[in-house]
Amino acid sequence: MPSALPDGEAAPTDGRLPDAAIREVGSAEVSAYVHVPFCTTRCGYCDFNTYTASELGDVSQTQYVGAILTEIKLAREVVPHAPPLSSIFFGGGTPTLLPADDQSLIVRALVESFGAQADCEVTTEANPESVTREQLEALRAAGVNRISFGMQSSVEHVLHTLDRTHRPDSVARAVTSARAAGFDNISLDLIYGTPGESVADWRTSLSAALELEPEHVSAYALIVEPGTALARRVARGELAPVDDDDQAKKYEMTDAALSAAGYEWYEVSNWSRGASLRSRHNLGYWHSAHWWGFGPGAHSHIGGVRWWNVKHPRAYAERMAAGRSPAHARELLDDDDRWLERVLLEVRLREGVDVEVIGSVGREVASEMVREGLADEDLLASGRLVLTLKGRLLADHVVRRLTEHRG
Repeated sequence: MPSALPDGEAAPTDGRLPDAAIREVGSAEVSAYVHVPFCTTRCGYCDFNTYTASELGDVSQTQYVGAILTEIKLAREVVPHAPPLSSIFFGGGTPTLLPADDQSLIVRALVESFGAQADCEVTTEANPESVTREQLEALRAAGVNRISFGMQSSVEHVLHTLDRTHRPDSVARAVTSARAAGFDNISLDLIYGTPGESVADWRTSLSAALELEPEHVSAYALIVEPGTALARRVARGELAPVDDDDQAKKYEMTDAALSAAGYEWYEVSNWSRGASLRSRHNLGYWHSAHWWGFGPGAHSHIGGVRWWNVKHPRAYAERMAAGRSPAHARELLDDDDRWLERVLLEVRLREGVDVEVIGSVGREVASEMVREGLADEDLLASGRLVLTLKGRLLADHVVRRLTEHRG
């Protein structure tokens, strides 16, 4: 959850949604996102809505859990006829700083309030140093069936630059413990392009990740977000700025290594060992499905209405204690907004975007992209705009060109 909240219109204090949004809920999958804003330390590159103990003062995790349970009740009242949840995702922050019993309590409350599909995906993010074998066993017993470890790198000086506190060997220990606890769906998150990271360093990280045989890998190019400690270090000249060519080379290395190891890309930055192991929760985002985001600063989307909660855990708990919606503001997406988001998100997927969606002008642009090597010619002929490897490297450029004109 990004730390900066956008502007928007005032959100109703009771959380109600337009009738049209409620009617639409049954047309796509519904997911729950739970934002856990607690961190032991703040990583220098992180722009998410997170707080260390010293920043929280007297705001306790007990208040947080009680407030989450209250928001779950509010959500059930606002959306009384939603279909069973297809996924639940604990993100952060560091969700595993919550006791496993608290995560279990939240999962039970969500399932009791909304129901859950038989194959509901329940994911928690975790830092490798923040979990124990006992905690992992308790999470698995609570119904968490997927875990995503923030590996980032296996090279110590790269982790140091990112202000990550775990040691490279702690990832292997965490994965081993997770396997022993019964997890058979493990994801590793990697970051490439950190200042000072050589090509050899990145190759080492890729090899270390593949040795652990995760079911899923996410690999993201480092973005130096304004206002972060990393941005200040780059501005002072302590670190070199991000090099686009370096990041492109490392992306190509990533795709080659993962493909050779049996993984398939299904979104520009995500690979899995087959379609059944793709992140169901994130696919919901990319397909503009419905989700309710619980917790401080969490964002939600139901039927073309997007809203975002107040950021600070204290303000969030106060809203819930007073029986008011925690929404800070919201926006109502019109047809153009929803079209733009659909193109922006779906063009990043392995299945691409239907050419009927991009319109006649978009089809002309797509034909140009085939000639430029950015899109697959055969798939375009069959009605889908799907990016090539070169196109994935230039995905933002592709989106800009497709959305300059709608026709």
